[in-house]
Amino acid sequence: MPPSTDLLQGTLDLLILRTLALEPMHGWGIALRIQQLSRDVLQVGQGSLYPALHRLEYKGWVRADWGTSDNNRRARYYALTRAGKRQLEAELATWDRLSTAVALVLGRKPQEAKS
Repeated sequence: MPPSTDLLQGTLDLLILRTLALEPMHGWGIALRIQQLSRDVLQVGQGSLYPALHRLEYKGWVRADWGTSDNNRRARYYALTRAGKRQLEAELATWDRLSTAVALVLGRKPQEAKS
């Protein structure tokens, strides 16, 4: 297996917002979902994840509530807010524009945007 890829600056927020668009979840669940969906290429450490979640909560894009996890432990569950859904759409548009531009510079065919 190739080594995990460090996330580009700014992409972690996008990945978290997209993950929470599916359903509310606790931090560990967010990290696992990102890892699973990326086929183990992206691994988000706690030292990056929790500061990002706090930042997104401060901006009003996610809200956190205490709940009980599957293993009966107390955990903070994060959910996307209405403002977070709008931000996700804006960030997806920016990502599509930037990834297309990078593909053009690299001489690669840009991928279709998938939502």
